[in-house]
Amino acid sequence: MQPVLSGFFMLLFVLLCLLGILANGFIVLVLSRERMRRGRLLPSDMILLSLGASRFFLQWVGMANSFYYFLHLADYSTGPARQFFGLHWDFLNTATFWFSSWLSVLFCMKIANFTHPTFLWLKWRFPGSVPWLLTASLLISFIVTLLFFWGNHAVYQGFLIRKLPGNMTFRQWSRRLEIHYFLPLKLITLFFPCSIFVVSIALLINSLRRHTGRMRLSAHSPQDPSAQAHTRALKSLISFLILYALSFGSLIIDAAGFFSSKSDWYWPWQIVMYLCTSVHPFFLILSNLRLR
Repeated sequence: MQPVLSGFFMLLFVLLCLLGILANGFIVLVLSRERMRRGRLLPSDMILLSLGASRFFLQWVGMANSFYYFLHLADYSTGPARQFFGLHWDFLNTATFWFSSWLSVLFCMKIANFTHPTFLWLKWRFPGSVPWLLTASLLISFIVTLLFFWGNHAVYQGFLIRKLPGNMTFRQWSRRLEIHYFLPLKLITLFFPCSIFVVSIALLINSLRRHTGRMRLSAHSPQDPSAQAHTRALKSLISFLILYALSFGSLIIDAAGFFSSKSDWYWPWQIVMYLCTSVHPFFLILSNLRLR
């Protein structure tokens, strides 16, 4: 890739991150002020505040990590930088995925119409469980961070002691660790929040389909407020799904180590990785009356 084009994507990445920082910071500021004014927050606002805060700090850490990796590729894995950035990035990234999943669940609980006892029980219990779910998400994120930190520390120690199994070079051993430890760990830790997210969308789609069928049978207009609420929620969640899927896929590919800073596609790939955390906050602001 030509230097001019590479510089263009680098600038685009910085602008995208700054927009994300601005939007997420705005969400945190508004909801924090609401918390101070009223002394409490609604369950939806608690999730939005947690998600906005995690994304706000993730953008800063991610931008610093991307530039340090780009400028200091040679000593990134052999120095303490990988451990330092990984400690913060892994925690914030895992927490962000869990908070996003709880937001989709709350969205589904508020909009979907089911009469099954299990769903009604969940719909009744979920708002009161939000503080516990957010706390559990932070605990899970902390445990995941320790697992990734152990791997990053092993890479650093392997470089220092130079005693690697099977007469492998440090590069070969580090690559094997990427494929056989970091990649499976990333898949396992992201599988559960992503599964919750997909189930929420599937329930909402099924609810919309059943609601539309009932409207057709009762000869009511398909443009009634309930159907429109279902449709708006579905459009918002599908756009969220696309961004969520891009973020998930890019993280898995990044964990496999396919794109180094020497790759022509390094900066475009960074844009894809942080697209969800930068763009989705604007959807949240526009769809939330208080934030709007």
